[in-house]
Parts: sequence; C-alpha cells; structure tokens
Amino acid sequence: MNNQEYKKPTINMGRFRWIYLIIALVFFYYASQLFNYQIIEGETYVAQAEDNRTTEISIPTQRGMIYDRNGIVLARNAAQYNVTVTPAELPDSDGEIREIFDELSQLVGIPVNQGEVNDQTASAFSPCYTNLGIAQIVEIAESLWPFQATRLKCNLSKETAMIIEEKKMDWPGIDIEVESVREYPTGEQTAEIIGFLGPIPEVLLDYYTELGFVSGRDKVGYMGIENSMQDVLAGSNGRRVVEVTVGGEVVRDIEEPVEAVPGADIHLSIDYRLQVAARAALIEQLRYWNERWLRDTGELMSTTGTVIGMNPKTGELLFMVSYPNYENNRMTQIIPGYYYEQLSIDEAKPLVNKAISSELPPGSVFKMVPALGVLNEGIVTPEQTINCTPTITLRQQFYESDIGTEQSYYCHDKAGHGAVDYKHGIGYSCNIYWYKTSGGYPGEVEDGGLGIWNIYEYGAALGYGKETGIELPGEADGLLPNPTWKRLNQGENWATGDTYLAGVGQGYVLATPVQVMNAFSTIVNGGKHMQLSMIGKTVDADGNVVQSFEPEVLWDITKDPLIHTYEGNNQTSEVKTVEPWVIELAMEGMQLVTSQEGTAKIEFEGDENKIAGKTGTAEYCDDWANREGLCIPGSWPSHAWFAGYAPYDDPEIVVVSFIYNGREGSTVSGPIVRKIIDAYFELKAIDAELEGLQTGE
Repeated sequence: MNNQEYKKPTINMGRFRWIYLIIALVFFYYASQLFNYQIIEGETYVAQAEDNRTTEISIPTQRGMIYDRNGIVLARNAAQYNVTVTPAELPDSDGEIREIFDELSQLVGIPVNQGEVNDQTASAFSPCYTNLGIAQIVEIAESLWPFQATRLKCNLSKETAMIIEEKKMDWPGIDIEVESVREYPTGEQTAEIIGFLGPIPEVLLDYYTELGFVSGRDKVGYMGIENSMQDVLAGSNGRRVVEVTVGGEVVRDIEEPVEAVPGADIHLSIDYRLQVAARAALIEQLRYWNERWLRDTGELMSTTGTVIGMNPKTGELLFMVSYPNYENNRMTQIIPGYYYEQLSIDEAKPLVNKAISSELPPGSVFKMVPALGVLNEGIVTPEQTINCTPTITLRQQFYESDIGTEQSYYCHDKAGHGAVDYKHGIGYSCNIYWYKTSGGYPGEVEDGGLGIWNIYEYGAALGYGKETGIELPGEADGLLPNPTWKRLNQGENWATGDTYLAGVGQGYVLATPVQVMNAFSTIVNGGKHMQLSMIGKTVDADGNVVQSFEPEVLWDITKDPLIHTYEGNNQTSEVKTVEPWVIELAMEGMQLVTSQEGTAKIEFEGDENKIAGKTGTAEYCDDWANREGLCIPGSWPSHAWFAGYAPYDDPEIVVVSFIYNGREGSTVSGPIVRKIIDAYFELKAIDAELEGLQTGE
C-alpha cells in the first residue's frame, strides 16, 4: 500500500503580476485615449461632429438689372427651367422608378440608359453637361448626395417644364428648378458697353468665396459694366445653417436664416436709340467704302472702327460703339470654347473695346493741342500768317552741335496753302503751319516754336496721356511723349523732328478715341474738363436711389494753373492758365473746318445743326501694315478721324469717329459724325414733341 501524502495543486501567484500589469496597461491606454479625445482634443472632435451634422446652404440672390437713360432694358434676369431628381425621394419599387424614367425620357429627350458609371465618369460628372442616361445620373447622385436635387437637363422650354410640374404628384423625386440666367435684350448693339457673365476665375476663387459666392453656380462679370460694376450689381447671397442626417437630409435650421440681398439696378447715361443710330451709321459707311474699294482695287478698305459721343456740359457718355464686337447672348449659359477662340484670334479684335483700349496715332485731331499753345504762349498772333509751301526741309538734330541730317516734311495739299493765318491753319488742317509753329522755322517762327515741353503740358491739360476714368475695364492711358520719356524708353535724345511730328499728332504720340473726345469736350466746354461717366443712377431693390449722377468739373484750364513752364528741359515754378479768348479763337477755327473753306466742306454742305470740328488723317505702321507691305517710306497708310460738336455756338454733343485704315478723315469719318449729330437733334425734337403732348402744351 502506497502511503505517499497527496498535495493539492497550487498556482504561483507571481504569475498574476504579469496579467495585472497587462490589464493595467490596457486600461491606462484606453483611459489616456479617452482623456485625449475628451479633454485635450475635445474641442476639435466636437467641432468635427458639429460639422458632420451641420451644413451651410447658400441662397442665391438676384443680380441687378441694367437700363439705358430712358428705361430701356439692356441686361435682365430671365427664368431658366431645369428638371431635377432627388434619389432619396424616388419610389421604393424598381418598376415604378423605371416607369417614371421611361416617361421622363420621352419628354426631355434623355435616354434612360446610356454609358456606364465608374470612378472616371463619376469624377467627371457635371449636371446638364453629360452624355450619361437618367439611370446613370441617378446612380451617381444616389451614391454622393441622395437627399440633394441633381439636375438631369437644363434650359427646358416653359411648356415642357409645366408638363413636368403637373406630373410631380405622380413622379416623386422629380421636380422643376427655376434658375435665374442673364439675358441681354439689345445683344450686340450694346455688348461692348454691357459685357457678359462667366464662371468665377480660378485666380479669384478665394476672393469670391470669402464674399459668399458659390463656385460652379454663381457667375461674375467678365467685361463691360457687368465687370466694372460687379460689386453693385451682384448683391449678396443668403445663408442657411442647417442640421443634416448622415445621408445629407435636412432636419432643421439651427441658426436664423440670412436673407439674400438683391443687387442694385444701374441706369446708364447711354441713349440706346442713339447707340443704334451710331452703330448703323458706322456700319453703313464701312459697307459703302468697302464696296467702292473692292470694286476699284479688289480689296476691302477697313472692317474696324469706333464712334463715341458725350454731353460736354455734364460729362455724360451718350453712346459708345466699337466695331466689330460680339454677341453677348451667346455667353448666357456657358462661354462656348469655339466661339471665344474665334473671337480671340480675329485680327479685328472684337473682344477689345476700341473706344477705350486702342492706343492710336491721333494725327490732325491732335493739332488742337498746339492750337491752344501757340496763341497762349505768344508764339504767333491770330492775324500772323505762315507761308505754307508743299514741303519744307529741316535739319534733324539730336543735340545742339549735332551736324544732323536733312529731313523733309510735307503738307497734305500738294500745292500748298500759301499764306495761312491761325484760324485757317485749323480750317485747312495745314501741316506746314503746325510744323513751323510747333517746332520753329528760321525767318518765320523763332526760338524753336512752341516746343515739345509746351506740347506736353497743353496736351496733359486737355487730358491726353492719362485715363479718363470711365466706368469700364481695360482703359488705356495713351502716350504723351517728352524728352525724359524718350531717354528712358528709347535710349536716345529728343530730336528736332520729333517735335514737328508731335505737333501734328504723329511720331510717338498715341491716344485712345475716348481721350480725343474728352479733349475736344474740354475745349468746347470753355475749358472745363468734366469727369466722364456713364452711370446715371443706381437703385436698390426697394426702389431707393442709392447714388445719382452729378456733373463734376475736374479742372478748368482757364482758371486752374496747370501749364508748367520750362527752361530747356527743366521745369520752373511758374504755372499758367489758358486765356478764354484763345479757346474762342480755336473754336472759330473749327467752324471753318465744316465751312466752304475747310477740309470737310463737301461732307457738311447744307448742314443745319451748326456742326464744327476737326478732321484727322493719321499715318501709321503697325504689325498688320508691315505684314501687308504697306509701310512705304513717304507713303504710309492712314487712319481716318473726325471730331465734331454741335451747335458750335452752344455745344451740347461731342462725337468722335475713328476708322482703322480709313484713309481720309473728312470723307470717311466725317459723314458718320454728321449722321449721328443729325440723329441726336431729331431724337431731341421727338422727345420735346412727346413731352408737349403729355403736358398738353
């Protein structure tokens, strides 16, 4: 018998220490993580949770409308009808869904099934601009935003939209969205003024996002008033902060909604009737001369021009035509790539507003600058005559002791004009008169004539060399050269010939048509330089006038000392004004232009509206002329200018016409100005008659 004693098995308690340690470590880990989540990063996770359950909805506002001075609509908001689908609201039955899709497909012309959904098609999906079928669009929307309405097709006819609206009860999940789109009733007649809208540019995305704009939905102005007055027209979007489910379904508002603020309406100073008349006059004149040149030479003369007009007493712009331009109604949905490319490569530059952006040699219309200077500085007297020969020869010198080279200058009249006084110098547009008085001529005009620094000063006093400040984007400042500018930009001294050319608006002188108009306005307004404007008033959504136009005199050359004097190239402290009698004589000279003695006597024969003005034929040699082989020394091609105003004894309208490669200012641009001024007074008479009928007078 085995008498060995039985011992009960035991566990070594030392082993539990490791188990306890592991449990403690696990507990500590979770406790530390819990502390981290709730205490250290608690605010971050609360914010994330809040973001997950809330979202911000932007409520689109209404853009302000644009009118002309008489209330004619130039830009408005039109209703566009889009059909949408909300996947979460579709019936549960696949059969019912299929039936809805079949009927909808026949109505709107989208296949039920077309294409296939994959990562690539889903990432590239853009509502309304897709080739996918209804079922595929719903599949994408259901996976991404099941509780949001997704557009199936945009820009439905009103009739189709009404049919779908009637079937909404039978088609759960299908709805009609009414979207506001921009519409331009006057189209290309005013496109250069109004511009168009487009998607928010990528470079400005952050800026507009901070202002509450929504990329992909909201549009901004790209050109014209739509661009320059964007802040006024746009208004501000409304905002809703809402609680949403995981699937994106809106549960409730968690903040007081912020209502959208509509943009203000803008009433322009533009008279649409005059705009149409001006455009028609320009196109008709181009057609006439192109047919004539095509018949005689086999080529077109010109396809490009601009004409603008203003009230010199107030500074109000009355019309602005830049031809050719574009059809802004083609930009209302999207900006078609092919159309934009076509406009961009067109050498006539239809996207450029030539009235404000084209820097051009002004030619003889610029002669009114030295016309003020030579009398005001006492270079000549009104009665003094200058001998106008067909040509003069001068020595071209870059510095006083320079031997130089001989340079010939010609009058446009090959026979010359003989003895020419001040007023006939303007009326005949005699080049030799202005060469000699601007740059000097031994025996007739001593001490270098008016000189380049005085030409610069009088030009600046009339507004050349600076922007007018018109409320449009893209305005150029032109070029009013002087010796300092030439040394810095051309790397050489000013030459004697540079002064002669500057005196007749050639050489380095460049101006925009709107600058030429503003300069003439200053002269015919008795020296008052008005702030040019095209904004009549802005009106808020409640009909309150927020801002209205008030004429603003920027300076008066007869009262404000603006003309600096010089000793050599050094400016002195003396500053002077322009004598009123100088302006009066200059205007009398412009009356001769359209009289039986002037350069435009044929074009203005029988004129009853007392039109005066100045012709301009400006030689040029740009890239196009070079390529066409037209830049022949001594026989450069020329642009056609005419600046006119009426009536000459109390001017109320100034009109400037420019035709690219138009040859002669009097014969090509002159008739355009006359037709427009005639239309202005006809419209004025009609308005007076209508007003009389309304008042019973």
